Amino acid sequence: MTVQLPPARSVAVNPSQEQLRSWALEFMPRITVTEYDNLNYQARILARQAPSTFFVSDEPTGKPTMNRADAGDWAARQDAHIADQDMILVEGYIGPDPEFRVGSRLYMDRRNANIPGMQQQLFFPPDDQFDPEFTVIYTPHLVPEGMPNDCLILVDLDNWVTRVFGSDYFGESKMGGLRMWNKLVHDRGGLPMHSGAKVFPADATADGQERLALIIGLSGTGKTTTTFRNVLGSLPVQDDFIGLMPDGTVHATEDGCFAKTYGLDPEAEPTIHGGATSPAAWLESTGVDPDTGGVDFFDDSHTRNGRVTFSLDMIRHRDPRDLPPAHYLFILNRTEDIIPAVTRLAPDQAARYFMLGETKGTSAGGAAEAGKKLRVPGTNPFWFEEDSSQGNRLLELLETVDLEVFLFNTGRVGGGEDVEGSRKVEIRHSAAVQEGIVNGTIEWEVDPDFGYEVATTLPGVDDELLQPRRLYEAQGRLDEYRRIVEDLKADREVYLDGFAALDTRIRKAASVTA
Repeated sequence: MTVQLPPARSVAVNPSQEQLRSWALEFMPRITVTEYDNLNYQARILARQAPSTFFVSDEPTGKPTMNRADAGDWAARQDAHIADQDMILVEGYIGPDPEFRVGSRLYMDRRNANIPGMQQQLFFPPDDQFDPEFTVIYTPHLVPEGMPNDCLILVDLDNWVTRVFGSDYFGESKMGGLRMWNKLVHDRGGLPMHSGAKVFPADATADGQERLALIIGLSGTGKTTTTFRNVLGSLPVQDDFIGLMPDGTVHATEDGCFAKTYGLDPEAEPTIHGGATSPAAWLESTGVDPDTGGVDFFDDSHTRNGRVTFSLDMIRHRDPRDLPPAHYLFILNRTEDIIPAVTRLAPDQAARYFMLGETKGTSAGGAAEAGKKLRVPGTNPFWFEEDSSQGNRLLELLETVDLEVFLFNTGRVGGGEDVEGSRKVEIRHSAAVQEGIVNGTIEWEVDPDFGYEVATTLPGVDDELLQPRRLYEAQGRLDEYRRIVEDLKADREVYLDGFAALDTRIRKAASVTA
């Protein structure tokens, strides 16, 4: 069923990128033309608004919920507001596969033309078969006073509609469609994953087959960097969300990239840097001098959650159609103590660490998350129900899909930056890990504390990053290491006990000494 859009004073349907750019320059006071001739908007809202997001239902959902009567009142206010506005309607597909793609649309106040400009770059373009199923209705200038941070996001999965009030952060548009897509994929028997995807070419792999890797991680853990980093000629397929099906088929979602810009270095991340400096890219809340247009990707005076969108056709990439089955799954955590640069996981361990979703929060989650230790099941903060179903579905799929699963630490070993002797897991280390996995040259042994496999040696990666116990032992901190091990084990057990519906095999997939 296609939802009827509320009437507006005027509606511009599928305007060109040039027209959207013109409106952004005309109506948006915090827009700057950069030295690269692209546009940067300094948003008022700097991150996704989890405290302001509610699923619409009269029954418990396992997530923050608003009843249908109250949600209907808010929808009526939004419809009345739109009646006096000039709106933009952008249409396109989530996914390129004609057998799986979903028609989606964004209905947006013209005074924030950058958001439909960015969304249009992520949609696969509509065709004469287009039939919209998902709808996002977005009004940044209608402020829902009294709601958290004066923002409100209402997710109605029964009608496939998301309504956004107050926020001018592009991520609410992007995730409005993908959050609904999460449920759709799950209903079809698959698992939607907050995941990038890349392929390693046949001439780079040990068995001469093109191999598809999935890279999951919370925003800011290095997911996009790992996806777009050229390792052995790898090509990026997808930046942010995929659907994994029981036969190993992977469905992509977006025709563009939505990447963080803070710390963007042309040597460490040349592909993303190239996209971000394209004249056709849209920047949001990036460090830009409003007078000169000079771009400083290391300027965090406004936020560290600056963003960019660009179309995949602006960079080297692998066409998302006709992908090989998934072969690798890389689970990214950004921690600072005893997690190795890489571990190899058995299926039940994979589901366990997938559920633990351990990382250090970044600015992408707002001030409430930045710098704090987090656990986000599946590293997917956009799941639509109680999170046990994510872990259970992954364990089911690992019984039918031949996936090699690895846990990557993209943070530090031995403590934070302020701890003398601690070590950073650098981008080059993670690239060396990928090379070793694809080449099949890593030798493994079982870790006595956690039961997963750790690398014994790996060219380009120091032993202390591969087996953190060695770092602590060399620095006379072995007692500290043992304490962290015991505390972490106990804390994980308490955390997983909070998921009443979680498969017992996931609960029991602990260390060999437990």
